[in-house]
Amino acid sequence: MKTPWPRVIAHADMDAFYASVEQLDDPALRNKALIVGPNSLRGVVLTASYEARKSGVKSAMPMAEAMRRCPGALVVQPHFDRYQEKSKAIMSAFAEFSPSVEAISLDEAFIDMTGASEIFGSPARIANLIREAVFDVTGGLTASVGIAATKYVAKVASDFNKPNGITVVEPHETVAWLAPLPVSRLWGAGPKTVPRFHKLGLYTIGEVRCADAMMLKQQFGNGAAHFQALSRGEDPRRVATRRKARSMGSDRTLLKDVSSREEIEQYLRRSADRIGRRLRDKGYCCRGVRVKLKTNQFKLHSRQVQLGDSTDCADHLFNVSKELLNQFDDKGPYRLVGLAAFDLVQADDPQQMDLFSTQAKPQALEHVIDDCIAKFGKGVISRAADLGDARTIADTTPTLDFIDDPSE
Repeated sequence: MKTPWPRVIAHADMDAFYASVEQLDDPALRNKALIVGPNSLRGVVLTASYEARKSGVKSAMPMAEAMRRCPGALVVQPHFDRYQEKSKAIMSAFAEFSPSVEAISLDEAFIDMTGASEIFGSPARIANLIREAVFDVTGGLTASVGIAATKYVAKVASDFNKPNGITVVEPHETVAWLAPLPVSRLWGAGPKTVPRFHKLGLYTIGEVRCADAMMLKQQFGNGAAHFQALSRGEDPRRVATRRKARSMGSDRTLLKDVSSREEIEQYLRRSADRIGRRLRDKGYCCRGVRVKLKTNQFKLHSRQVQLGDSTDCADHLFNVSKELLNQFDDKGPYRLVGLAAFDLVQADDPQQMDLFSTQAKPQALEHVIDDCIAKFGKGVISRAADLGDARTIADTTPTLDFIDDPSE
């Protein structure tokens, strides 16, 4: 006997999103092994087309390894503005199905379809309609859709039949459907956790479900109950229609290692300008600043500070980041320089300001620059320090903060 659906949760996940956008925009790239990432062996793969994935290329893989596995692959540098443009169209399409849409990245979202069967039909038909809507609004991009009674199972289901697939997991089938899947499909079971399951002789989700609770608790502490609940398909979390903005960052992997303070400050300045502009564009201020440096031995260091006043001023972000540099002991050399603004608040929220704040003049200048960029384009104004050879960036973290736009 079928169990009634307590909730109907869809998870839509775009197929090789960045690569698919590039292939959509340039027909010459279609059906080719394509890697989206920096034109440098020091960077990492952002995504790869399914043709390249057949050779074992994966997201976050070092470019050098990706090119070794797929030497004939074409490499295209990312176009984040284009990805965001397509993403906004996709999220707007999702909103036509339900007011409860939780975007968790540029290319995936949860959609709460509970109670919508009278309008859209069965879960399988809902999944197909979502997929068709994505194809229409993007001009040809495909998505895979999973539907289940919980967010966790829906997300696993969307990855089950890629690309361009549909998987519906009925509530009464959930436990049996999950049972043969590997433990790596448990939410929170990453590269360090999976070997710990294997050490206990647990390789499938079904084996975790049947395992002794005390044995799991000895190995995973409070996480044991979490993993066993997931193994039963239990996940009480609701689709969150508003995600609280936590941080905005800009990490840059460099083509050439840097060690001098002057060089590091150059990249922090660029990141501060970029973050400040994004903060103002989204209507946020930050109350914390974090600097991140990664050595050429891949050792990561970070330092952060809470601010007395919230700010959206790039000049202030940069000055704080310079002060944080004094707290780093490792002399490098560094292959990555990153800056982040965290503890975000909306700019129009009431705030207690410092009577002697020195932000006013730089802020006024930055607003003028914003206006010029809005009118004439991003390349209209450059800092004098950036007028030379600026081809020093292997990759930059994509902007994901569109989901926190208070105007949307």
